[in-house]
Amino acid sequence: MREWDAVVVTGIGSITPLGTETITMWSALLAAESGIGARALNPGSGLPSIPMGSMASDPAGLLDPVAAKRLDRVQQAALVAAREAWADAGHPDVDPDRLVSAIGTGIGGVQSLLREHDVLHERGARRVSPRVVPMLMPNAVAAVIGIEFGARGGAYTPVSACSSGAEAIALGARLIRSGEADVVIAGGAEAAITPITVAGFVQARALSHYDGDPASASRPFAADRSGFVLGEGAGVVVLERAEHAARRGARVRAVLAGAGIAADAYHLTAPAPEGWGQIAAMRKAVAQAGIQAGRIGHVNAHATGTAAGDLAESAAIAEVFGIIPATAPKAALGHLFGAAGAVEAVVTILSLEHGMVPPTRNLGAGGVDPALPIDVVTSPREEAHEFALSNSFGFGGQNVSLVFGRA
Repeated sequence: MREWDAVVVTGIGSITPLGTETITMWSALLAAESGIGARALNPGSGLPSIPMGSMASDPAGLLDPVAAKRLDRVQQAALVAAREAWADAGHPDVDPDRLVSAIGTGIGGVQSLLREHDVLHERGARRVSPRVVPMLMPNAVAAVIGIEFGARGGAYTPVSACSSGAEAIALGARLIRSGEADVVIAGGAEAAITPITVAGFVQARALSHYDGDPASASRPFAADRSGFVLGEGAGVVVLERAEHAARRGARVRAVLAGAGIAADAYHLTAPAPEGWGQIAAMRKAVAQAGIQAGRIGHVNAHATGTAAGDLAESAAIAEVFGIIPATAPKAALGHLFGAAGAVEAVVTILSLEHGMVPPTRNLGAGGVDPALPIDVVTSPREEAHEFALSNSFGFGGQNVSLVFGRA
């Protein structure tokens, strides 16, 4: 990679079930705490109280009340995370035409859509909010961030299910390397815990049916894993051309060394049996980083806790790296869908920065599934390597892998 087109991370921000600030989330992950608890939905839905990872604080309460009322919950979460990331980056002085917003989401403002749909049927068309369209449209997440920071270089919205946030980060790096941007505010946001989404996943038998402590329901890599746990939140990174960051004396938290994107082209929900898309994404990311696979110290795994998904991913990781340490933050956070890849990119950056890999909780008495060819990190482990890889795989067979390097 040419030095002038290197991409660095100068700011990170998040709001998750483990905290309203990134340092709080990181400390909780290292301590193997959980952000998952039981939550009841609309009583009229007929759905039971199930484990969920709600944001640690209502994002509306962290914003100006008048402004918050104009935003869907997903937009509120993205704005909270972006403000933290921008401040962490030192409020970059950048040409607005060279500043881009790229925020992915799997669904967008579904809560506003469902709420106003009920208003329409219960109170009539004249009572529907005139703001409902900008609140429900997926691209409003990136637009809100672009408006907040004056990003006139473009507002991009990858919508690729669970890989949306990671794809937005990959897109941001591509825009910088192509010469189209100097700084990109990139990440993902999701706030889609609603009766219809829960009911759909229940019917698909995708959610965890662990009947013990809700905090133990998300069990990636465990022998008794039974599905994922819904979560919500946002993660944002500030990507910057290395030359631009150096010129303003910015602190560099990590290098985004490589990004790989590949599609299974196989099935809308099931991973390809041989894992070719996942393998291709990881190999592309490593190749773009210009390193050998052996220089990757650990993998931040997509690992949602489904039987087929964890098996396919562990086999794909083993094909590319052999038996390598892996951690699964979704055990503590739940599955944040469009935000997952961005939040876990932040976790990977912090792992390199602090030289420590957070543990995977909830492996239980049965421990790691012996059928999985992977070294699961079960207690905080020192990370001495220079590089780490983060995986995000989405419905539709969309696979994204990101390689980060120590600053």
